[in-house]
Amino acid sequence: MSQINFKHLHYFWVVAQEGSITRAADRLGVAIQTISGQLSLLERQLGKALFNSQGRGLVLSDAGRVALGYADQIFQLGDALVDAIQHSDSESTLRLRAGISDGIPKLLAYRLLSTVTEMPADVRLICDEGEFETLLADLALHRLDVVLTDRAAPVGGNLKVFSTRLGEFATGLFGTPALVERYGKDFPASLDGAPMLLPTRHNALRGRIDRWLEIAGIRPKIVGEFEDSALLNTFGRGGLGIFPAPLALVEQVAQQLDARPLGAMQGVSEQIYAISSERRIRHPAVEALCAAAAQDTSAPRV
Repeated sequence: MSQINFKHLHYFWVVAQEGSITRAADRLGVAIQTISGQLSLLERQLGKALFNSQGRGLVLSDAGRVALGYADQIFQLGDALVDAIQHSDSESTLRLRAGISDGIPKLLAYRLLSTVTEMPADVRLICDEGEFETLLADLALHRLDVVLTDRAAPVGGNLKVFSTRLGEFATGLFGTPALVERYGKDFPASLDGAPMLLPTRHNALRGRIDRWLEIAGIRPKIVGEFEDSALLNTFGRGGLGIFPAPLALVEQVAQQLDARPLGAMQGVSEQIYAISSERRIRHPAVEALCAAAAQDTSAPRV
């Protein structure tokens, strides 16, 4: 198949939005015959009808709905390209668009990404937060340069990305001073029946915590499960339950969440990965992030 003519695709995209060749022609300021002819050429190239007639208008065919999904992505990326070029502060500014998975501790994400801001180059961080699958899709569309998450990218499939493990950080249980006073003695047996806040089962850390509790024979009272680690920490700061956090962040947890460690969970760790696009020329800030994490020996790790 020859390469797609993007003018033909753009005409199709506008017709799909307007639901009519006549309205699309008015919007684009071209003749109806021009749009109709170029739409026919696109359908001939693809070998499928993209629209079906319905009354006086048009509705998308099954093939048309598939084509519209790709066209939306293509022209949204085109708009983003124009905006990025027109609003770039200077050629010397290095932008790192980082996606941060909901489940990883934001304090840990800050610790890792702060190494990028210490680069000699003028770096601007643009951070987005979301679910693992959504962030991977944005990475595949080059809307992101790197994704920080708690698991490696799935092997196989159509995604051309690769994973770098930034670290495996030992995890402990934390609580407000009142909770530590009540449940800190005889740890971990004292946790039996204690209120606990945990990540949901979508988070890789949850399975490790569940196994640790089972081996220790502890049955806490789970009072909340959270997809977003920042929301989990907010409830933890409010004293609603004991919650997990990396032991490398004892000082930050104390300062920002007014929480103290009860103890470590032996064998339980927070694994952090950087997932980036598979390109020959990698983003220099992503390279710096991975290199700094490999050299960081200050944090307790498993």
